[in-house]
Amino acid sequence: MSKLLRWLIAAIKFVVEILVVTWTTLAVYFSNLPWLPLRLGLAVAFAAFVIWAFWLSRRRGMPAVAIALVLGIVAWWLTIAPPSGDRNWRPEVAVMPRAFIDGDHVRITGVRNFDYRSRDDFTPHYEEREVDLSHLTGLDFFVSYFMEGPVAHTFVSFIFDNAAPLSISIETRPEAGRGFEPVASMFKQFELIYVVGEERDLVGVRAIHRREPVYLYHLNTSRDDARRLLRVYLARINELADRPEFYNLLTNSCTINIIRYANAAGRKGGFDIRHLFNGLIGSYLYYSGRLDTTLPFDELRRRSLINNDADAADSAPEPEFSERIRASLPTIAR
Repeated sequence: MSKLLRWLIAAIKFVVEILVVTWTTLAVYFSNLPWLPLRLGLAVAFAAFVIWAFWLSRRRGMPAVAIALVLGIVAWWLTIAPPSGDRNWRPEVAVMPRAFIDGDHVRITGVRNFDYRSRDDFTPHYEEREVDLSHLTGLDFFVSYFMEGPVAHTFVSFIFDNAAPLSISIETRPEAGRGFEPVASMFKQFELIYVVGEERDLVGVRAIHRREPVYLYHLNTSRDDARRLLRVYLARINELADRPEFYNLLTNSCTINIIRYANAAGRKGGFDIRHLFNGLIGSYLYYSGRLDTTLPFDELRRRSLINNDADAADSAPEPEFSERIRASLPTIAR
């Protein structure tokens, strides 16, 4: 038993060392040093030295030297410039929304409603939306796949009985010339933005122009919970407008924040690995009772794919676009 315990401790120590070396090497590579060749060279040199110090050197003090170097890099990384709200942003994320709340009434500025001709050819247009919380009746959940698999983008739409749905998507805020880079997003490379927009924009660009498979699920959320959740979102939107934050794929991303805010709005339940592997989030919602279970999940998922309906509604204005992408979906009582 003691030998097995020693092997277990050694295995855990090895895994921790691997993770530390990997993270600090990437931290050097994605640091604020100005030249890519310099960052790459330092990252390779650091990784080579630490691997030698931890596992190859016979000198007794070398692991301590490697640990000191790691701590120095962590301290350096923590000093990297704070997030900024003033950069040369891509036009899709150029305008930070803001919410003005007066009791039941909400006015939101910076609502995105672009006209797309292709994924990269569009006419930017931002506008204002006014909604009343008393007319908020439900919540819908979108899962959009860059490619079918365990990783996706998720966002929500708030449903009103007297207006078109209001979509909110938690995303990176890339500068002009950059796209989403998953690994880089864990190393202070992108700010965070909550894109508020019309479904003909946020859904249409993904389903029609990017050709991403997009699934739409009705959540059986109560009206009160949906209203509490929207208030949480609006508060966060204003916080980001005042104090920018970095996006982080593991800690400050789309699905992680959706679950976090659902908890604040009254959700009951703990962490599930599908919160990280969010391409599987549909099954999590189904088996945790947040979707209608009248149909088997595979059948529900098949019928929740909206790409064909989105294609057919391509030129439709709101609220017609939103009505048409829901026309073939399984329905639940609101």
